[in-house]
Amino acid sequence: MDSPPHIPVRMVNEFVYCPRLAYMMWVQGEFAHNADTVEGAIRHKRVDQGDGKLPAAPDQEMENIHARSVALSSEALGITAKIDLVEGKGIAVQPVDYKKGKRPHVPAGAYAPERVQVCAQGLLLREHGYQCDSGFLYFVGSRERVKVVFDDTLVAETMAAIQGLRTLSQEDTPPPPLVDSPKCSRCSLIGICLPDEIGLLTQQRMDVRPIYPQVERALPLYVQSPASYVRKAGEQLIIEENRERVAEARLMDTSQVVLFGHCGISTPALHECCRREIPVTFMSYGGWFIGHCVGTGHHNVQTRTAQYRTSFDDSACLHLARRLVAAKIQNCRTLLRRNWKEYDKSAKTPEELLTGLRKDALRAARTDSLQALLGVEGNAARRYFEQFIAMISPDKRALAGGFDFKGRNRRPPKDPINALLSFAYAMLIREWTITLSAVGLDPYRGFYHQMRFARPALALDMMEPFRPLVADSTLITAINNGEVKPEDFIVTTAGCNLKSSGRKRFIAAFERRLAQEVTHPIFSYRISYRRLFEVQARLLIRYLTQEIPRYPTFITR
Repeated sequence: MDSPPHIPVRMVNEFVYCPRLAYMMWVQGEFAHNADTVEGAIRHKRVDQGDGKLPAAPDQEMENIHARSVALSSEALGITAKIDLVEGKGIAVQPVDYKKGKRPHVPAGAYAPERVQVCAQGLLLREHGYQCDSGFLYFVGSRERVKVVFDDTLVAETMAAIQGLRTLSQEDTPPPPLVDSPKCSRCSLIGICLPDEIGLLTQQRMDVRPIYPQVERALPLYVQSPASYVRKAGEQLIIEENRERVAEARLMDTSQVVLFGHCGISTPALHECCRREIPVTFMSYGGWFIGHCVGTGHHNVQTRTAQYRTSFDDSACLHLARRLVAAKIQNCRTLLRRNWKEYDKSAKTPEELLTGLRKDALRAARTDSLQALLGVEGNAARRYFEQFIAMISPDKRALAGGFDFKGRNRRPPKDPINALLSFAYAMLIREWTITLSAVGLDPYRGFYHQMRFARPALALDMMEPFRPLVADSTLITAINNGEVKPEDFIVTTAGCNLKSSGRKRFIAAFERRLAQEVTHPIFSYRISYRRLFEVQARLLIRYLTQEIPRYPTFITR
């Protein structure tokens, strides 16, 4: 039997601060930077540059000891740590742990998590033969040292924290989130933990504090020309055509790399993207999603285990599928109601169509099998696409070779609107596949769409409510605003394809839609569609692990 892994002392600190945080970071491998973590990393640059060497063996005659970045482990304690600074003389030493903020004015001189962390470092030094009765916390913000005495009470508290985290790590699910805690607002994992959202859905609180997402400075890099080649140069990705430099993008400003057709990428560039967790996506020249390349991927096996377990439960699959399809139909109805242009603005939207879609959504929520649900969804799609052309401005439909639409067709699409729909859905599948992979779910094991070779079934499931809200809405906006025109298409007997110039403008419209903020109908805060995808994916995980009683679908008003 394998021995349990050593617990990083930093995780013991997190356990005392918040057990759920420690579980997510250590057991599930979750992490996200915020301003505090970035500042802390900067503050630690100097101490992390040490050689990490202590004398080979403790010696009473040793002169002053001053060692930075010392890595120690203990089989007996089951912990490991990299101590910022060890100083002392002879066999008597003290660990010094650097903290980025100012010294807190509390009776103990510091908060419990920090005191436990430095005590655990002292216990490691004792295990290696040193005499260690106290340590220091150095607060960079105020340039003050706080002495921490390793008395029996603190040692017992530290040992209890180590054992508590080891016991917690054997559980299949994380502990519940803190309820209305001021700790959550400064936590870098708040967007992953979702304490307020879970509290609202489990009726433990009545409101949700807004999510304050990081500014989305990083954007996808799209490369379309078949003669293009992407290579790495320092901190940049260089795009070349026929060995001539045509563009560049900073790696820190790149969220993903999207390559169309036969575009190439160098091995160093691919390695750097994997190291930075920047997905590299491959699309066919016509826009079909082929696959994507990531690093080692999310190592939270428990999430995928819960996903697979649920996927074999027919009743659970039906429950999720009904909610997703009903949400899709309601969002289609909303899009038609908002964008109807068939008559004058003073005229009402046809009540018969809206009533029919409302009834379809109710039927979807009450079906007793996936086969029946497929029939309901197909009937609703027929209603929707029969009237889809009513959302296109009459003047755009009147253009020569313009945007006429007789119904949905594909493989290949035979007209410009169908070509745009297929391309938009392929883009949406790509976004959802990347999002699901990033949070630890398997995009290929779904609950509604059946498994087929190379078919991202879960991505297809999750995108259902967002087909009208993101893909169809982008198409309507791009056509009605004149961003995409009839001359941007090549129509042949084999089908209809979007030219590279038109595709570039449509991609820009799609990215604008993903960046657009919308009010969440349940949590009431403003959030971009791209960030919303991640929130919905993480809420699915909370449902699969039985932290919340039902999966909350996104239905716009």
